[in-house]
Amino acid sequence: MDAVRRAARPSRRGVLRAGGGAALAAVAGSAVTGCGAGTDDGVAADGTVTVEMWHGQADTAKKALEGLVADFERSHPKIRVKLGGGVLSDVMLQKVTAALAAGSYPDIAYIFGSDLARVARSPQVVDLTDMVASGPVPWKNYWAASRDAVTLNGRVRAAPAVLDSLAVVCNRKLFREAGLPLPKAGWSWQDFVSCARTLTRSGRGRFGTGWPGTGDEDTVWRLWPLIWDLGGDVVDDGGKNIGFADTGARALQVVADLARDKSVYIDPKPGSEQMYQVFQSGRMGMVVTGPWQLPDIETAGIDYHVVPLPSFSERPVTISGPDTWTMFDNGDARTEAARTFLSWLARPEQDVRWDIEAGSLPLSRRTEALPAWQDKVARTEGLSVFTKALETARVRPVHPAYPEVSQALGQAVVAVLLGRSTPEEALRACADDANAALLIPR
Repeated sequence: MDAVRRAARPSRRGVLRAGGGAALAAVAGSAVTGCGAGTDDGVAADGTVTVEMWHGQADTAKKALEGLVADFERSHPKIRVKLGGGVLSDVMLQKVTAALAAGSYPDIAYIFGSDLARVARSPQVVDLTDMVASGPVPWKNYWAASRDAVTLNGRVRAAPAVLDSLAVVCNRKLFREAGLPLPKAGWSWQDFVSCARTLTRSGRGRFGTGWPGTGDEDTVWRLWPLIWDLGGDVVDDGGKNIGFADTGARALQVVADLARDKSVYIDPKPGSEQMYQVFQSGRMGMVVTGPWQLPDIETAGIDYHVVPLPSFSERPVTISGPDTWTMFDNGDARTEAARTFLSWLARPEQDVRWDIEAGSLPLSRRTEALPAWQDKVARTEGLSVFTKALETARVRPVHPAYPEVSQALGQAVVAVLLGRSTPEEALRACADDANAALLIPR
């Protein structure tokens, strides 16, 4: 990930940590019977309300947020936003879990989209359906990925915070040396595998592509576009079984083909930093990544080309992994002030500053149309490909059992990457574990 993303959110894809989901489930249960808001209502003698925001950002993104907060406070003198939390976003789930258990939690916290379903089980999470319906940006003007990532059972349980998408970044120099034309929109996964094979030079330490090999969410979310393109889904319509029993093996076959050809660099560490370093050193032909990676690629001096993800069907499909600003109830005054701030933050004139400075894609089409964003696109090779991909991007379901499904599929991907299982064997093991998790009442 780029310097901005690495500093702001060191685990960009929200690595699933053992035990986190179970701990949060216990907190959600205890909150129903015992936990309440803190005793501080946040209202000073002069009527000024203080909102506590656990932002999870660092360095460039933190500085961008601090600038936005300063501007907000100048235009809203009776509201103060206290930025804190003391942790980065990749451990925010644990921090919020402990805070809910203690009954002393913030007004706003940065929550990964894949964690929202678990967090939203707490009665302290504020329902934002009414806020977005009457907000400064029409709800339907948001990209579908932004809306879907914060909607659970028809209710909006958080505000979109950041937005991204996946595409393929190619090293032009390596393609020229291999005698390969640069891929274009509409290419196939068979084309991808073939390109990776041709680009690989094992004797020179050169790989066609890379894939995270830790089994975490970074490993898994790259496979969902293949499954969706084949007609599968994360969970079936009945909600009791995986939705990729008939398509998962074919998706995993792409992974198996890359492993068979020894054309894939398997990153053994969380965060995918080694995989990106290999690409940025000029020793990898293609990498599946998001827009957050572009600054590092430019800094490394790579002459690059961005193309949409391949498909089986020739229909465009990708995945977006939006994260959220989740609100918690600390009384009417603080809740209303927090709503005011998040509504202000969502306005295109603020969103575009956050997107440019912190490395997100526009949350809405109104933001995309602003001259500042169009100028950013004109100055950044390939950024338009990531933005256009939002038109067909899908998100992982806001489902409380998603972490278990992801963990099971992550193990399957790693088993295939390392040649320990065939796609069919790995999928059967995945289905056994994931289906068992889906049967647990939540």
